[in-house]
Order: sequence, then structure tokens, then C-alpha cells
Amino acid sequence: MDALQIISQSSMKADKPEIQVGDQVRVSVKIREGDKERIQMFEGTVISMKHGGISETFTVRRVSYGCGVERVFPVHSPNVVNVEVLRHGKVRRAKLYYLRDRVGKSARIKEKL
Repeated sequence: MDALQIISQSSMKADKPEIQVGDQVRVSVKIREGDKERIQMFEGTVISMKHGGISETFTVRRVSYGCGVERVFPVHSPNVVNVEVLRHGKVRRAKLYYLRDRVGKSARIKEKL
């Protein structure tokens, strides 16, 4: 069990992004197509975070062409290059799953000042 903890501690990123639920973020992800690599941006609202050491993840949601798209990103993945916080949201819940049912202005989150 100690060996697993040592391996997980060594593979964790030192510069963990400072994000919270409700933030508007832009995530840079490495995409591999054949033998080429490129960086793709995914911008949206953080609707949930799951804590758990090396397996920590966060879910980002955006509406693209009228269809809701959600992506789950591991925090300590080498494929996640950068997480940029665009604005901080003012929320009172740990999970914002209710945004899935909202459309238009009711799906917006107020900005934390």
C-alpha cells in the first residue's frame, strides 16, 4: 500500500490549478492525431469537482450549437496542459447539475466580485 502512495505522490502535478465549482475556465488539452500532436481549447463552466488524490477530476460544461457538451478532465493528467480561469462564479452548491435543465439566461452564473 505504501508503494502505491509513493507512486501516486510522484506522479501528481506540483502546480495544481486553483479552480472552484462555478468558475468559467479555458482548458488546454493535448490531442493526438496519428503521429501529430496539437493543443485544443475547451471553454465552459466547472459544474463539479471530485477529490481523491491522484484520481482527482473536474467536469466542464458548455453549450455548443444548441447542444450541451460536458467533458471530465483529470487534474493530474499530462494531457491537460493548462487551466486558465476566466471568471469566478458565485455559487452555493458543490455540484451544479441543475444547469443541465436550464436554457438561456437562467443558466448563467453571477460573477464573484
